[in-house]
Order: sequence, then structure tokens, then C-alpha cells
Amino acid sequence: MSESDMSFFVLLARHESFVETARELGVTASAVSRRLARLEDRLGVRLMNRTTRRVSLTGEGEVYFAKAVRLLGEIEELESSLRTARERPSGLLRINATFGFSRAYIAPTAALFSERYPDVDVQLVVSDAPLNIIEQGFDLNIRFGHPPSSNLVQRLLHRNRRFMCASASYIQKFGSPKVLKDLSHHDCIVLRQEHDIYDIWKFEGLDGESASVRVNGRLSTNDGEMAREWMLGGRGIMLRSEWDIASHVREGRIRVILPDYFQTANILAIYPERHNLTAKVRLFVDALAECIQSSNAASPFQITNQQLHGPR
Repeated sequence: MSESDMSFFVLLARHESFVETARELGVTASAVSRRLARLEDRLGVRLMNRTTRRVSLTGEGEVYFAKAVRLLGEIEELESSLRTARERPSGLLRINATFGFSRAYIAPTAALFSERYPDVDVQLVVSDAPLNIIEQGFDLNIRFGHPPSSNLVQRLLHRNRRFMCASASYIQKFGSPKVLKDLSHHDCIVLRQEHDIYDIWKFEGLDGESASVRVNGRLSTNDGEMAREWMLGGRGIMLRSEWDIASHVREGRIRVILPDYFQTANILAIYPERHNLTAKVRLFVDALAECIQSSNAASPFQITNQQLHGPR
């Protein structure tokens, strides 16, 4: 299995077309077809099904493709590590992330990064929900929660949870729920983000059991910071990331509701397969991780058990 053959096969598998592959390689479609046939003859298996318009992977082809992508990624990582000392990032770096986290961490990192690497143009596109980085041509996506089910690569930037929380003034006026079903008697501020059913909150419990509850309230939005301000103003209970509320909890402005129920929402950097990982992406992710770690050291994201379960 040569690197050249692997690269050729991965390219063909992604295009699913002799014509498009030939156009990118600068050869004829018949040359692409003959090269695939030679590869199959050498391996002794059929890797692709042919039709008049497209090609598709066989079972053996899917196995070959997966291993080829992994091996090409490892080769690129090895070569990249050897080039690091002399490699300088350049070109356009397109990043997608959510509004609040972008303002707090990604925008400052981007500003410093552009000063450090003047050959890189940084384009930050913020959205209430993650965009498709492959279809829309992004190099990097910063997202929360479970990673997308795809061949994208993920890097954990920081562990994070979402808790139900309310302002001290709201709890003083309306009391605090004792069990999940008590939420039906409270105003809940809901975020209409991504494609989840917005009025059903799903949780992981400390006992490992999952739980869910339907909530209702008079206020909803797709902007997390606006919802947080409503919550701080005593307008209701909301789900909010630990990184964003930890300082407010320490100061006593926010109290965590039913802390045994939470959502895991780790902060992740998502980018295409490793063999496409360029210096600009790698170094920006490193810079963002450093920014998050420095901020966490100065003002910890983690809410302690005492703060979660201490006297109210």
C-alpha cells in the first residue's frame, strides 16, 4: 500500500467520479479507471462499484478508505512535526463558533494571532448553532457538547458542563425546585438553538441514569447572552454552560438548581481529517487552548462541589 496509491484512492472515493478525479489530477477519466483497476488487481479485491455516472465503495473499499485516511493522516502529522521549526502559517483561516464564546475567547485570540502571523487572514463567522464546516468551507469549528458523527477530528479544549441556574433574586421570590417535575411550576428561559427540541431538557444524573423534563416559560431566544441577562435579571431558570456562570456562582449572583442533573458540554475544536490539518489551524488551536487555560487559571471555570451543593 503505497502513499501514492492511497492518496489516489482517497481522492477518487471523495469525488465518487472518474471525471472529477481526472480533472483534479490533470489526466483522462480512462487513465483514472485503469489506475483503479491496477490497484484492485494488485490487492486482489474489488474496491469500487462502477456505474455510468458515479463510483461507490464496496465493503472492502470502505475498509481500505478508512485505513488509508488514517495512515495518510499519520504521515502528514510526522512530516508536519518535522517542518514545524521552519513552517510559517499563511492564507485564509475561516472559523465558525457561537456568539458568546467568540466574544470572550476566540475574538481576542484571533486578534493576537493575526499580529503574530501577519500572513494569515482570520475570518470569524459566529452563529447560534454550528455550521457544516465541510460544505461551507470552514477550517475550524469551536463547539460544545458531543462531536458530530463524521470523520472530522476533535480536540478537547476544556471540560465543561451545563447546569440549571437562576438568580438569587428569582429564588428568593419564587423558591427553588426540589425535584425535576417542579420545573413545570417555574418560568424557564429556553434557547432555540441547533435542531434539538428546545422545550425538553435532557440530563445526565450522578447515578448514571438519564432524565428529561418538559419546561415552559414566557421568554425564549436563540442568543445565549440575552437569555443569561434575563436569568440574571430574575426572569426565570435556564440551562447555561459552566464556563459562563462559574464566576457569577462564586459571587453569589447565580445559584445552581438541582446540581445532580447536568449536561456534558465539553469545549471542542473540530476540524477536517489530520492530513488536511495545516499550520494555521494547528497553531490557532494551540493559541486558543492557551488562552482558555490562562483564563481558567485566573478565574476557574469549574464550579466546586461546595458551590454546587452548599447551603442556599
